[in-house]
Amino acid sequence: MQIESRIPKLSEMSFDGALVWFTEMQCRDLLFHPEDDPADVIRVADGTRTFSASEQEELRLLLSELERELGHEQMIEAAYPVFMRAAGIQLNA
Repeated sequence: MQIESRIPKLSEMSFDGALVWFTEMQCRDLLFHPEDDPADVIRVADGTRTFSASEQEELRLLLSELERELGHEQMIEAAYPVFMRAAGIQLNA
């Protein structure tokens, strides 16, 4: 039995593609900081790991590809507005 991944597909390897991907992760309640190892992400409600082993590997690969393509700073900048919105902080356009 194969379990389907909850990780959204990255539509394109660009800043805008990364922004959409981080937004989709937030919509699915899977958002985490890209500098964190997915294996270390824990659900606060019950203390269990958020991601399965296969999802952890999928995320590591995807983030590695994003960082290689965009650079570390641009990858973090793509995540920034999503994190701010998730925290309830309105950014000026």
